[in-house]
Order: sequence, then structure tokens, then C-alpha cells
Amino acid sequence: MLKAIPLNERLIFALDVDSLTETEYWLDLLGKKIRFYKVGLQLFLAEGIPAIEMVVNRGYNVMVDLKFFDIPETVSLAVRALRKHSGITFITVHGNEPILQAAIRERGDAKILAVTVLTSFDASDLRAMGLTGNVEDLVYLRAKKAISIGCDGIVASGVEGKRVRADLGEQFVMVTPGIRVELDKSVAVDDQKRITSAYQAIHNGADYVVVGRPIRNANDPLAVVNLLQQQIVDAVNYNIGNG
Repeated sequence: MLKAIPLNERLIFALDVDSLTETEYWLDLLGKKIRFYKVGLQLFLAEGIPAIEMVVNRGYNVMVDLKFFDIPETVSLAVRALRKHSGITFITVHGNEPILQAAIRERGDAKILAVTVLTSFDASDLRAMGLTGNVEDLVYLRAKKAISIGCDGIVASGVEGKRVRADLGEQFVMVTPGIRVELDKSVAVDDQKRITSAYQAIHNGADYVVVGRPIRNANDPLAVVNLLQQQIVDAVNYNIGNG
């Protein structure tokens, strides 16, 4: 059964900026349409916890996307430190079973999302790292392990989402980055390799889509938001009608 998630929360805007002033600008501009925001490395390193608090204090959800990857004890302490700040919805972790378990133990009210394979990676990147399998199998295996040990969800591209959702069920959250839209003419070829539309991502099983550059670099950001949200509605309705 599809999760009952409000439309204004299914689209997560990536606050990939480097100041609280810019953060406030985007919250003011998008706040009537979007109630879920991602704070990643760029903003967190620039402004720290106040950036998270700015989102939370407005009553919005926040995904803290720092992709913790370190020895389990360090990850445990890092998640514990974040847990002191109420209102965080998602925390991303990138690692093996002991690393994920360390995060799970300290999550508090936040949900732990396991990063499977970065959307900037393709088969050639895996081979360069000495891995011989394909991306889809690696995403699936990492997702299966993460869910089995108690992670609340995963971060995975829409390309692999259909298999993951079909085989692993609906009990976990799937967040999909690497979203691109035809309306946005300002974004040239970039570092994202495994991309989908918002429609494809939701159709393939994502609960949420993360979008940054297609909105931020658009001449009319709100028009892009409207397009993305319409794609989400269309995909949700299709899935309900064919579920």
C-alpha cells in the first residue's frame, strides 16, 4: 500500500547553498509549496547546526545528508550529537553493516537512511574501484542488507528503484536523488549519471525525490516545482490505479 505522504513533503529541495541568507531566501520562496528540505555538506560546513534549526523552526522537515562514513564508534557519536537537535527527520549513512548498526542505535526519533550507490556512479566507476558486479545488483544487495538490519529506509536512484521496491516491499522509505526535468534548460550535462524524472522515480517506488539544481538554476523555480509536483501526482495516481 502506498504511504500517505502529503504532496508538499514528497519533493525535498536540496539546500545546496553556503549561507543562512541564501537558505532563508529559498525557504521564503518555496515554503508555500515545499515543506521538506535537505541540508548537505556544503551548507552544513558553512553554517552548521543553525542551518538545520532554521528549517526546523519554520515547521519543515529536514533531511541531514552528511552520508556518515567512518568507523562505527565515530558514526555512533556523530548521530548521537545530531540527535540532541530535535526535529530532524532523516539522517543519511554510507557504510557497511557495523556502521549502519551504530547509526541505528543512536537514531532517536530520526530515521536512518542507508545510501546504496551514489547517483554519480555508473558501471565504469565500479570497475575503477575493483568491483566486478553491476550497479543494479549492488544497489539491491545493499538495500536488502540495510532493511534487514533495521534501517528505516534507503537512498537509491530511480533506475534501480523498481526492483528494490518490488522485491523488498513497502515497509521502508525510499528517497531518490538524481532527478532531472525537461522544463529546466539551464542545467547542462553534470555529474549525475543515473537520472530519472520525478514521475519515473515515484512510479518505480520512491516515496520522496530530492531535487536541487533543476529548481535552483531555473529561470522560474516555482514553475519547475509545479511541474515536478504534477509529475509526482500523476505517478502516485497511476500507482494507485494499477496497484
